[in-house]
Amino acid sequence: MLTAAQVLAENNFGDTRTGGLAGPMGLFLILVLAAATVLLIRNMNARLRRLPDRFPAPDGADAGRVEAGVVDPTDGTAMQDSRPNTPKRAQQG
Repeated sequence: MLTAAQVLAENNFGDTRTGGLAGPMGLFLILVLAAATVLLIRNMNARLRRLPDRFPAPDGADAGRVEAGVVDPTDGTAMQDSRPNTPKRAQQG
């Protein structure tokens, strides 16, 4: 019959030497995933910087008015000057 000390001392986890590569392999996978994430974020930021500020209207009816600066394609109101530091004509003279 087994005593309580023998039951507690028994190795129920199997051979611990065979899984010796699990720690370094896990670290390697984490580093690869982190590097891939950084590269994907950099690529996405570069693509977002190349996008235009505004896109033309999907239908051809307002396309001429949008290019002339009459209608804002987002809400239909008049466009505002996006350059905050440029002086107006009345302030130049």
